[in-house]
Amino acid sequence: MTKVPDHIARMIRVDQAGEFGATRIYAGQLAVMGDRGPHSAEIAGMAEQEVGHREKFDALMARRGVRPTALQPFWDRAGFALGAVTALIGPEAAMACTAAVETEIDDHYSKQLDQLHETGEDPELAAMIEEFREDEREHRDAALAAGAERAPAYPLLSGLIRLGCRAAIRISERV
Repeated sequence: MTKVPDHIARMIRVDQAGEFGATRIYAGQLAVMGDRGPHSAEIAGMAEQEVGHREKFDALMARRGVRPTALQPFWDRAGFALGAVTALIGPEAAMACTAAVETEIDDHYSKQLDQLHETGEDPELAAMIEEFREDEREHRDAALAAGAERAPAYPLLSGLIRLGCRAAIRISERV
């Protein structure tokens, strides 16, 4: 197995961690809202896509010998808690969570793509990121259409979640 350059390993590690975290956020939301809550079917569909993304990153990590973040157990609990808490606040807060997370992921994936396209490195990874970024944009747009901006204290809630996402990205790249 050829050694993966460190910066590519960091990209794969953080992207897998993010997709894992997304599955846990949706699991927390669905645990609170059940299958009959507002937006439950939509959330379940988004969750299914995130599981597919995570599985593809899991396979890429295995093929390339990239270790997952050591914080995966923490992201498991933190993601579930974030999903559950936002769902407890209400359906619009759950959608605000999705919109905030996906906004940060869109920005994150776009920066990675800029770097990969600039260097011409790793077309396989670039293709995965492009595909997944489009799904994440659809999730963000669906959340906004479903009333994310009507959530209580939306600017504060969205800002805190986005800040947390940026911190999780930076930490998961290295740890």
